[in-house]
Amino acid sequence: MAEVIHPGWNIDNSAAVVSDDPEKIYKEWDYMRSQCPVAHVNRHDGYWILTKHEDIKNCALDSDTFISSVCAIVPSDPRGIRRPPLKFDGKDHTPYRTALDRTLKASRLKRLEPVLQKHCDDELQPLLDRGEGDICQEFASNFCGWVESVWLNLDPKNGKMLADSVNPFVQSWRTGDWDGVKRGSEAFYVIARDVIADRQKALRDPEEDPASSLILERDSEGKPLDEFHLVGCIRQSLIVSMVAPPILISAMTNHLSKDKELQNQLRNNPELQNAAIEEFVRLYTPYRGFARTATHDVEISGQAIPQDEPMTMTYAAGNRDPSVFSEPDKFILNRPNITAHLGFGKGRHRCAGMPLARMILKVFLRTILEKTTDWDVNSNALHYARLPEIGIIGCPTKFHTKMA
Repeated sequence: MAEVIHPGWNIDNSAAVVSDDPEKIYKEWDYMRSQCPVAHVNRHDGYWILTKHEDIKNCALDSDTFISSVCAIVPSDPRGIRRPPLKFDGKDHTPYRTALDRTLKASRLKRLEPVLQKHCDDELQPLLDRGEGDICQEFASNFCGWVESVWLNLDPKNGKMLADSVNPFVQSWRTGDWDGVKRGSEAFYVIARDVIADRQKALRDPEEDPASSLILERDSEGKPLDEFHLVGCIRQSLIVSMVAPPILISAMTNHLSKDKELQNQLRNNPELQNAAIEEFVRLYTPYRGFARTATHDVEISGQAIPQDEPMTMTYAAGNRDPSVFSEPDKFILNRPNITAHLGFGKGRHRCAGMPLARMILKVFLRTILEKTTDWDVNSNALHYARLPEIGIIGCPTKFHTKMA
């Protein structure tokens, strides 16, 4: 195994594995990409790290060879629970994705945008009134909870439960508090069971309601989807959008606090904001632990990898590969090849909530730029995510508003 790049270096003790500091991790990935692009780690029951854009993209696109049902995330949930669509493959995966994609069409999101805008305003205003606050933990987590509530058409009781449960669950996951994870997870299961039971009594338009869409979907044999997995799919959907968007919101906030020129450019030229969001997604992709497992022995960048050994699709590393993106650590508005980024994954398992995630970021960026004249982040008080994520999860911010 190609584990030692130079004397004294061992990947098991390297920043790429043990650090949560993004800058240290990015530098380690740069070194690995050029010297050891496929490396084996003994921690977390053993897995491989891929750091080259081409390797990651090729594995993500080949869903027949590289599957998610064995290990979808490193570190794995020790409970070993499999929920669709993330941990399903092939024909088992397809109906769940079809049902969810049906409810994320541009026409529906356009109708939802004013509602999401109001939730954004309501969650951000207390921080602006106070003049400071943690943009991740006090705003983004709550806002994303309300976005999920709107998308799923939750009743007010379950919407409030979801918003209140997000932070405790996510923090328990990040600290490895599996008892806390279990408690938080059960709250999400209560919501998922309630919404499935309600829709079974009275179905709604499947293009407007995810639970109804799932109930009406059929598997490859023309049979209804199993109720256990319907609940699991809703529960999985509740979680995924709670994790990545708050990290990206924190990254955007932090970046623009340091680049005042870009901040003002985006404030004065709103038409540039969508392009900026794509570059922010490339530069600050929040995942390093999504995994695939080969169904047979393979060779990647000259390294033999046995079947059944997980490989992390290190999207954040691929998005800073200099062979694909010139000056990869620099924010460049309107990159000519920005569509090559892996921020939402690739292939069959690309992020199901990609359209909704883009809208979250769009609404947030527009709102904070409109409601402020500037802001500053306390760089000495940032907190960072653990594997499987990478990025800022605590972002204390001071706001300067037009009324101040």
